Amino acid sequence: MKLNNAELQNKIQWENIGIILPKFNHMAMFEQTKITPEWVHFGAGNIFRAFPAVLQQNLLEKGLTQTGVIVAEGYDGEIIDKVFLSHDCLTLSVTLKGNGSIEKKIIGSVAQALRLDKSDDFAILREIFATESLKMASFTITEKGYNLTGRGGDLLPDIAEDITRTFSSTDVPKSYIGKLVVALFERYKKNLPIALVSMDNCSHNGEKLFTAVSTFVEKWIYADKGFLDYINNPEKVSFPLSMIDKITPRPDEAVSQMLKDAGFSDTTISITAKQTYIAPFVNAEETQYLVIEDVFPNGRPPFEKIKNSGVFFTDRETVDKMEKMKVCTCLNPLHTALAIFGCLLGYTKISEEMKDPDLVQLVKIIGYKEGLPVVVDPLIVSPKAFIDQVINERLPNPFMPDTPQRIACDTSQKIPIRFGETIKAYMANPALNTQDLCLIPLTLAAWVRYLLAVDDDGAAFQVSPDPLFEYLSACLKGITLGGKSDFHTALEPILSDSKIFAVNLYQAGLGERVEALFAEFVSGAGAVRKTLHNAVN
Repeated sequence: MKLNNAELQNKIQWENIGIILPKFNHMAMFEQTKITPEWVHFGAGNIFRAFPAVLQQNLLEKGLTQTGVIVAEGYDGEIIDKVFLSHDCLTLSVTLKGNGSIEKKIIGSVAQALRLDKSDDFAILREIFATESLKMASFTITEKGYNLTGRGGDLLPDIAEDITRTFSSTDVPKSYIGKLVVALFERYKKNLPIALVSMDNCSHNGEKLFTAVSTFVEKWIYADKGFLDYINNPEKVSFPLSMIDKITPRPDEAVSQMLKDAGFSDTTISITAKQTYIAPFVNAEETQYLVIEDVFPNGRPPFEKIKNSGVFFTDRETVDKMEKMKVCTCLNPLHTALAIFGCLLGYTKISEEMKDPDLVQLVKIIGYKEGLPVVVDPLIVSPKAFIDQVINERLPNPFMPDTPQRIACDTSQKIPIRFGETIKAYMANPALNTQDLCLIPLTLAAWVRYLLAVDDDGAAFQVSPDPLFEYLSACLKGITLGGKSDFHTALEPILSDSKIFAVNLYQAGLGERVEALFAEFVSGAGAVRKTLHNAVN
């Protein structure tokens, strides 16, 4: 059994192995989307396939929409070729539930898949953006996708080139934001409204997207003042805040084998040239949340009509509180702490880490003791109940093949939000003292120790991709386990960098403590475990 439209016609073979098929008219959906496209999503990765695409399928099956999603990939075109075009834009969604049950469902809500490094596909995107029916463009392009400048503040090369160019009908910008802005220019010329909805897992994602777009437009030689006014007018272009939450690991070999044993043959897991892990299936947890600021100048999908969808449309203040609760306190910091220590201690599954008493105590203290005091209750979800579910159900789920190595990707981009915001909140509150923070500084010191690319046994390991790794590694050059070194000289440029930590750790009263903990971590083999154990007990 292969994943394509022809195979779907034999419904009995799919039902026999417990795979649920789409319950809507595919051909009608394709045709209607061509006529009146309503939703473009940038970023063809696993989270899109496991969550937004599933939401749209639910709407289609309930008759609440007649159109599908058009997915556009502007970073790793291999995803389009190998995942979407090779399988008629279908995905096999595998939901791994905490009780051990598995839901397998074909997702067919993607109407078109565009590879934005191809001129023909980019031309199609520009045409879609000029269509009156388009309601929103959403994004899961990772936090890096919104960066226009490098560490020194200079424009990234692709951005610097794009802002000096005009683009004919066959030209394609090099940068992700450039691609978006050029497509958006087509919409501006017709004065049509749209919502640009970042669904990326970062703080104030809508503001990051707005800053990236407006900055590009300000610098683009081809843009007129009217285009910038259009971008700045929320009645024409809105940038809602959102908070997304659904753990979606890389495709897992055990899931692949399970599907193969059942008779499903499209189970190959591959890695693209840009190091994206892909497969015709996507595996994810059941729990999900998507909280969105309800500002859509051209209408929006009625996700709230899907029972138990986890979607909330609300006001900006509530989204902000929900996002800070999850990203800064109740989930993401715990995830990153497990990722850092998991890599150092040789773990390859988050669920296995949650059997380690020291690591369980680590995340409990970071969440309940150090994080909760600065959480503002969003009211739609209880922060205490949220952490309870994370620690007792979600992270220990043995059927979720998530890895510390995946979570450790781009940690330098995550730290300012996942830990820095809590430190800032302690500094701003006269009733709190940063000196009461113990395990957040421990985790920051462990991250610097992780950058040595040597585990707690003294064996070298592969550090997960991070845009600052080369710079950070150079700062730490010469430091070895058990070796003597002037740690302050090496660490001061890192720990004082407010771009990495959201604060200067020395000014926060934590720099020296992180240095001391780092010294303990590098004192020899086994020092990570010993220091961790002592700290949590």
